[in-house]
Amino acid sequence: MVLESFFDNIVDYAVAHRYYGLENLSLIPGEVGASAVQNIGAYGVEIKDFIHSIEAVEIESGKLICFSNEDCQYGYRQSKFKHEWRDKYLITAVTYRLSSLFESHLDYGNIKIKLVEKQIEKPTAEQLRNIIIEIRQEKLPDPKVTGNAGSFFMNPIVDEKKHKQLLSDYPQMPFYRVSQNEYKIPAGWMIEQCGWKGKALGKAAVHDKQALVLINLGGATGKDIVTLCETIQRDVQKRFGIWINPEVNIR
Repeated sequence: MVLESFFDNIVDYAVAHRYYGLENLSLIPGEVGASAVQNIGAYGVEIKDFIHSIEAVEIESGKLICFSNEDCQYGYRQSKFKHEWRDKYLITAVTYRLSSLFESHLDYGNIKIKLVEKQIEKPTAEQLRNIIIEIRQEKLPDPKVTGNAGSFFMNPIVDEKKHKQLLSDYPQMPFYRVSQNEYKIPAGWMIEQCGWKGKALGKAAVHDKQALVLINLGGATGKDIVTLCETIQRDVQKRFGIWINPEVNIR
């Protein structure tokens, strides 16, 4: 079966036909091939947990190669396609393995708030997808209206010692435990604490509703985006002692 290459079309089709698992990834912009390169994720779900295999053409030889999930060495917003295999392959197909049983992932605060507002205790897959879409539309710019580079920075992961030091300095700091001794700190929160939310640098700016997103105010170049990125990185490093990295590859 072949669908359009935009990733959200896959999520829409899957939910409509009772194939479950991707609901929390609703409305992520981009194409199917990019999902396999980036290991896209949102609201506690990552696509690596659903990728079964990938077909790609080796650019140098024109040979069609099939990769397993394990071959790609997926991590948080990482894969071999972003590093060793960068510029070596063109992804032509991605096979996802979904479930016929719906299990909701509701751990993130924004989802819980929406469920309370709508008086929904146990959402269906369709309801969860609609809630995710509503949350994203409320805080992320529509690329058809405002040019943007999407969710630009990865959330840094710190060890126990750094986490305790940050909590001592910032008791209200949000965080997510990812292992026994590791914690994920929201990069958007740190950027906001540095005063960048809604602030511009030339023709590039930080979105006023989500500090992870860099936007084009009109006429911004790639260099303008990179300059803004690097300025934010330095400010976050100075204040928190953490260097935040972009999700995207910058040439």
